[in-house]
Amino acid sequence: MASLTSITLNQYSSSPLGSLASKHCHHNQNSCWLTAVGSVRSSASASTRQRFSSQGLRIRSAATKQAKTPAEEDWKTKRELLLKKKVRSVDVKEALRLQKENNFVILDVRPEAEFREAHPAGAINVQIYRLIKEWTAWDIARRAAFAFFGIFAGTEENPEFISSVESQLDKKAKIIVACAAGGTMKPTQNLPEGQQSRSLIAAYLLVLNGYTNVFHLDGGLYAWFKEELPSVTEEEEE
Repeated sequence: MASLTSITLNQYSSSPLGSLASKHCHHNQNSCWLTAVGSVRSSASASTRQRFSSQGLRIRSAATKQAKTPAEEDWKTKRELLLKKKVRSVDVKEALRLQKENNFVILDVRPEAEFREAHPAGAINVQIYRLIKEWTAWDIARRAAFAFFGIFAGTEENPEFISSVESQLDKKAKIIVACAAGGTMKPTQNLPEGQQSRSLIAAYLLVLNGYTNVFHLDGGLYAWFKEELPSVTEEEEE
């Protein structure tokens, strides 16, 4: 685990450290955090803390950031496993045919609110990212980091993703994983390793946990709705 000191930046601070810290905000999927540049440690002296505070920074000890999870693995590593396991991308019309004729299940990994608004008929929803729920010092620091960028609904990896899928689908289930945009494993001139997405991260976690029939929705649900394929709201399914 890497130690973390949470930092709150004064919005109007013009201090060099404040400017430097704001430039080093790191993004990782749907999470964002601020770290002190120059390894400011929680054991800093009282005089140091007071000096930073007067410059528009408030530093307090925070919980440690957890070790990297499988979902946070490098995209190159994820892509290599997906290709090795022969995870295939299918377009939306092929996905609809597979759902109707071959008993494939569309696994929608978008947030629950998006699923409720509209989703493919017959799809199930297990969100791969969820709203930050806990109130540890680390979670509070992450909320502050999101808020710094005007994002007040920060999300985190759903630690119950695999267990929730397992409660609904066995390891031999035929699954088409879908998110909003889709992403791609296909190389292009600008993206030689393709483009990571929530559905591809979910597909990676599924094959990593023993699922053997995993497909990926090319173009995502954006393409599904654009083609006006069968979709429902949560109310219509009830």
